[in-house]
Amino acid sequence: MTKSEHESPCTTEVSQLDLLQAALDHINQGFSVFDANLRLVASNSMLFEMLDFPLRLKTRGTHISEFLRVNAERGEYGDGDIEAQVARRVERAAKFEPHAFERQRPSGQIVSIRGGPLPQGGFVTTYTDVTRERMHQRQLERTVEERTRALQQSEDWLRLVTDNVPALICYIAPGPVYRFANAPYAVWFNQTPASIIGKPVRDVVGTALFNQMGPKIDQALNGQVVNFEYMRKNRKGEPVTMRSTLVPDRTADGRSLGCFVLSVDASEQKASENRLLQSQRMEAVGQLTGGLSHDFNNLLSIILGNGLSLNRKAETASLTHEQISEYTRPILQAAQRGADLTQRLLTFARGDQQEARILDLSGGLEHAARLVKGSLPQNIELTLALPTSPLRAEVDPTLFDNAVVNLALNARDAMPNGGRLHLALALERLEPEQAAALDLTAGPYARLCVTDEGSGLSDSALKQAFEPFFTTKSFGTSSGLGLSMVYGFAKQSGGTVTLENRSSCRGARVCLFLPLSHAQTDGDAPQSPPPPPARVGDGQLIIIVEDEPDLAKILTEQVTTLGFTALLADDAQDALGLVQTLPEVRCVLSDIVMPGTLNGLELAHRIRQGTPQVAVVLMTGYNTEAKPDIPEGIRILKKPFDETRLAAALTESLS
Repeated sequence: MTKSEHESPCTTEVSQLDLLQAALDHINQGFSVFDANLRLVASNSMLFEMLDFPLRLKTRGTHISEFLRVNAERGEYGDGDIEAQVARRVERAAKFEPHAFERQRPSGQIVSIRGGPLPQGGFVTTYTDVTRERMHQRQLERTVEERTRALQQSEDWLRLVTDNVPALICYIAPGPVYRFANAPYAVWFNQTPASIIGKPVRDVVGTALFNQMGPKIDQALNGQVVNFEYMRKNRKGEPVTMRSTLVPDRTADGRSLGCFVLSVDASEQKASENRLLQSQRMEAVGQLTGGLSHDFNNLLSIILGNGLSLNRKAETASLTHEQISEYTRPILQAAQRGADLTQRLLTFARGDQQEARILDLSGGLEHAARLVKGSLPQNIELTLALPTSPLRAEVDPTLFDNAVVNLALNARDAMPNGGRLHLALALERLEPEQAAALDLTAGPYARLCVTDEGSGLSDSALKQAFEPFFTTKSFGTSSGLGLSMVYGFAKQSGGTVTLENRSSCRGARVCLFLPLSHAQTDGDAPQSPPPPPARVGDGQLIIIVEDEPDLAKILTEQVTTLGFTALLADDAQDALGLVQTLPEVRCVLSDIVMPGTLNGLELAHRIRQGTPQVAVVLMTGYNTEAKPDIPEGIRILKKPFDETRLAAALTESLS
């Protein structure tokens, strides 16, 4: 017989149980099985090793109370009667309910105990030592708690610092919505730091301001650093200029998280810049007037020459209308050119800074070139290159004029021995690499280049050229503000300016880059010439007050030609007396600057107070924008003017 034939079924069963016990002893968890009578059926070595039970309890059939009594005696259930502690736990075990809990032993060990009932009665339980895991978990919790506390402290410090910085600070996420704002920023928009969080930017700043800010925020969210200005009234109703910088917040892979915003009150700085700009502008005016006097002398020569010739011809023979026109036409044209030249110089000198608007750069460049041309010596040739299609940019027209004039005058001064001054306007499409080198975004730009044939600039001058007060000219001949103002204008307009020596020949080149706008200008629409003046009056009595006799005579003739009745007053006092005594007077046409104690403005005020039904039209050759005391509703007529503008002023005032 074989060995297996000699083995009985009982022997085989015992071998299998031994095999099962060996497997249980290799599990790194404690294990026990108790039957319906709460007696031990099976266990493993890890149970006794983990919980320090005496090995005598390992015998099958040991009642659960023996295990509980060992724990109670060594104080693992706390103070109290040992037998009572054991009895309570035996009673609970006899219910054979699922159980899962953790128990910390006096040694600090933490054991996770999980058990469940068996179908034939009794239950199976596993015991896991989770001491290390719980210690690690508690350490993590402490770390999280400490870091949370540190983060909160950091946020508190950040809030404390930003709330006390004299600037408006916020963070805008895509939407765009606010994610953070310091107290000054929130208060500026009538919010609190808590209430502004999560609100759309449009709802906080209002539609009008958002229309200006929205495109700038989009640029920042697309990864571009943006600088812009906006104006808003403070709580006192005073206009405040805010200068804002938007810095994008992007991940390493280019995703946009939001943008940081820093805004400061730039009102005083703006005023200082305007004072510097005016100083620099007046410096340019001083250089322009010498050349303009040459132009005016030419115009006066035309007027005097044709006037004298007309007188001589009229003395010797009767002239036809065509013959008279041969002399009067050049006189009128020269006078109009003189008026235009004066107006351009006054506009430039005043520097009436406007809001940025869409400007046709070709027309603007031609305007500035005409202003500069008279200031160039005969040995300098001015050439102009313009694009065939219009280029438009959103700029301040006055600052554009100022930039071109300054660049042209710098080029003139660089050529004491003469040469060619070239102004060229062209379309430039910047690719991403080109735009990045200029700190601009890719896209279409207008490039205005001013080129001279001078000696060029040194390396140090090229590096410092855009710094305020830097100049290569002799002391006292220049403020050194020209190029810095041009640079500021370019940046304010969303562009930039470059300066370089010409590589192929002598001289330097300054290029101004301005982002293009596709909106139309007011000047794009075709304009029909104004209709010739016709009789617009119906005999209404007009009082004329003008201290220049020849001009008074011409005004009387023009007013009569337009269909009104004209009455010439000696001075403002005489005009006031006529208004008060003649109820037929419908309007007073008066110069502002008058001799005597009563000028045109004072006359207008008194007429408004005593006889408000009488209309007033004031004439002036000065800057009316600088006259804040002009009565409301008074029409201002700038000299020189033609009959068409005079008719419009009188008709509007009488209506």
